[in-house]
Amino acid sequence: MQNLKGIGASAGIAIAKSYRLEEPELKIEKREVADKEAEKLRLDDALQTSKAELEKIKEHANRELGADKADIFAAHLLVLSDPELIKPIKDKIEQEATNAEFALKETADMFVSMFEAMDNEYMRERAADIRDVTKRVIAHLLGVQIPNPSLISEEVIIIAEDLTPSDTAQLNRQYVKGFTTNIGGRTSHSAIMARSMEIPAVVGTKQATSSIENGVTVIVDGIDGDVIIDPSEEVIARYKAKQENYEVQKTEWAKLVNEPTVSKDGHHVELAANIGTPEDVKGVLENGGEGVGLYRTEFLYMGRDQLPTEEEQFQSYKAVLERMEGKPVVVRTLDIGGDKELPYLNLPKEMNPFLGFRAIRLCLEEQEIFRTQLRALLKASPYGNLKIMFPMIATLQEFREAKAVLLEEKEKLTSAGVQVSDKIEIGIMVEIPSTAVLADQFAKEVDFFSIGTNDLIQYTMAADRMNERVSYLYQPYNPAILRLITLVIEAAHKEGKWAGMCGEMAGDSIAIPILLGLGLDEFSMSATSILPARTQIKGLSKEEAQSFKETILSMSTTEEVVSFVKETFSIN
Repeated sequence: MQNLKGIGASAGIAIAKSYRLEEPELKIEKREVADKEAEKLRLDDALQTSKAELEKIKEHANRELGADKADIFAAHLLVLSDPELIKPIKDKIEQEATNAEFALKETADMFVSMFEAMDNEYMRERAADIRDVTKRVIAHLLGVQIPNPSLISEEVIIIAEDLTPSDTAQLNRQYVKGFTTNIGGRTSHSAIMARSMEIPAVVGTKQATSSIENGVTVIVDGIDGDVIIDPSEEVIARYKAKQENYEVQKTEWAKLVNEPTVSKDGHHVELAANIGTPEDVKGVLENGGEGVGLYRTEFLYMGRDQLPTEEEQFQSYKAVLERMEGKPVVVRTLDIGGDKELPYLNLPKEMNPFLGFRAIRLCLEEQEIFRTQLRALLKASPYGNLKIMFPMIATLQEFREAKAVLLEEKEKLTSAGVQVSDKIEIGIMVEIPSTAVLADQFAKEVDFFSIGTNDLIQYTMAADRMNERVSYLYQPYNPAILRLITLVIEAAHKEGKWAGMCGEMAGDSIAIPILLGLGLDEFSMSATSILPARTQIKGLSKEEAQSFKETILSMSTTEEVVSFVKETFSIN
């Protein structure tokens, strides 16, 4: 038995056999074949097997993620049926009497090189499609299994170096009971998606893939951040009891689904959810969300070959607003850049994309993209309680320019007789330290603030939150961060505005009493964090939390803050 320590990224206990999700080594050697027809049939069999797999993956993606994400796999299926690719492979087998995998690789490499050399970004993307699908076919020819999370048909725990958002999105909750990775943190995309899917996860173990073989029993404790390899029956029994206790706790939380979030001394705060797609609204409502505090619209733009149309966007925004039935929905305009790229925009590579041409900077430059999104939002506004939020605002001038574009599009629509709500609040994400410091000036012009702590922390501490070597500097409770948050909340309240938080910190049990004491009005988090947060807030006195405000803000280190909060508010 071995115990690995990592970061509990998604709460819960999972016990199942391990499933290593890793790229296999495909060794291809050229060899002469005696029966060329048999070799072509072997190729056909591998092509058909690959098609069947891709059809399953496409169906799963369509069901779980929507038609736009499934289009990726539709493109892959077209490649497998393309005679322009298949005929040259068979010709090579025939002419050179060579094995199918070698003929396939040689032909595919030629097409990949040709497409990658083209100036057209769409054609370069086709090169990636060819590379992906031929790898699958070659694996079948070699008798090597390519792991695919969407094809798993038994209860497992995924073991991986890391999981991309698309990997995580393909996980079938019926069979994938949990996952653990070598790298990652609580704010990585895979961790955020795991919470939204309610899959227990431990990330950042550093040695999951080197320590865990395929098919061994593994326990993932997403509550305390432990991974137990090949546990004894006694240990399994102990964790099954812990699992049952957690399920009992979830049942207790569920009783608060329809309750408002009120502290024990009668102060109400709003608990909202962060979402990425209209399908996520189901989880918001099932977990008692009082609104959507962050709708990450970039997911509408990702995993496709071209920009979403105005109509596609309108339908997505309308669906969310209608399903929330008048509850507030804060929509963040396109936030692309950093670790979220759109290949079809053909943007130049940057040395430091997190600090580069992204989010509102891109939208103000590429105004047709921005205006299309704003028109779709404005058209959807009569269907619910819409609030629009601009990301990555660094200066007042940026906010004024973005707001001016929004008002221009609103004027055009109303002049054309299109109904637009006249109650849309316009706010900004506070994720850049300069904006937090100047919050008193911004507060005169915005309708609300939403503090994006995931980025605010990394920019304040000058530490990339995706970089394991500086992960110790990702400190949500650092007094410097808490002072910036205080500046924002106090500036908002002075002007009669509200301040929310949409970073992962909003659902953190240690942060909640601090934020309550600082006067935060809205806490937006992963949907699955809402009921535990509501339970915690119901047991807290806001006035008591406020009485410790100055004490906490005068502290020097993260460790002091954590120790004080745990002791004062009896947090384990």
